[in-house]
Amino acid sequence: MSKVALVTGGSRGIGAAISKALQEAGYQVAATYGGNDEAAAAFTSETGIKTYKWSVADYDACKEGIAQVEADIGPIDVLVNNAGITRDSMFHKMTPEQWKEVIDTNLSGVFNMTHPVWSGMRDRKFGRVINISSINGQKGQAGQANYSAAKAGDLGFTKALAQEGARAGITVNAICPGYIGTEMVRAIPEKVLNEKIVPQIPVGRLGEPEEIARCVVFLASDDAGFITGSTITANGGQFFV
Repeated sequence: MSKVALVTGGSRGIGAAISKALQEAGYQVAATYGGNDEAAAAFTSETGIKTYKWSVADYDACKEGIAQVEADIGPIDVLVNNAGITRDSMFHKMTPEQWKEVIDTNLSGVFNMTHPVWSGMRDRKFGRVINISSINGQKGQAGQANYSAAKAGDLGFTKALAQEGARAGITVNAICPGYIGTEMVRAIPEKVLNEKIVPQIPVGRLGEPEEIARCVVFLASDDAGFITGSTITANGGQFFV
């Protein structure tokens, strides 16, 4: 029987590429989304991957949603924590709401999704947890104190949980994408992209969502069973750890 993979924020952007790549690799895939019903319906129509709507910032919603996914397609073997938001602002203008929204989704959301699947993975002696962090969780970014803090927290979470999961056959790893050519990034004015962003990337281009997806497929595979607590930095050489 095919392994089951759940991808949060899995119907758009990097998440959609991850969902499709896992499906192509033979996984039964489910994807969550937070609000865009139209995009989710179009994604399901295109791929046949079922989508589920809930906020990863809500623990009870995650617990109930995961239970529904497992009832529909089976116990979750691979969890990809991809869902994330931005509420950018220079720190002196940042509101407590902007801080809390990003921390609740990008950091607490990783706990909220992983905690309900953890016991099942331990019982079955197998699991893959893959957390999508960010280059800005590694190096920081002006105007993103909230986002950088959350994404850095995801890396600490990854390293700690990897130590707990190792003896139970569960690996926990992270991927830190750089600037990826998603709809959101390509909406940046072309002048800013060409003059401010791309020149910082040694390979001279934006990354593609499919390049991040291939990292996920590898980390989810049996071939990656000896890799845990690690971070794959996929940023075209923009930042070295």
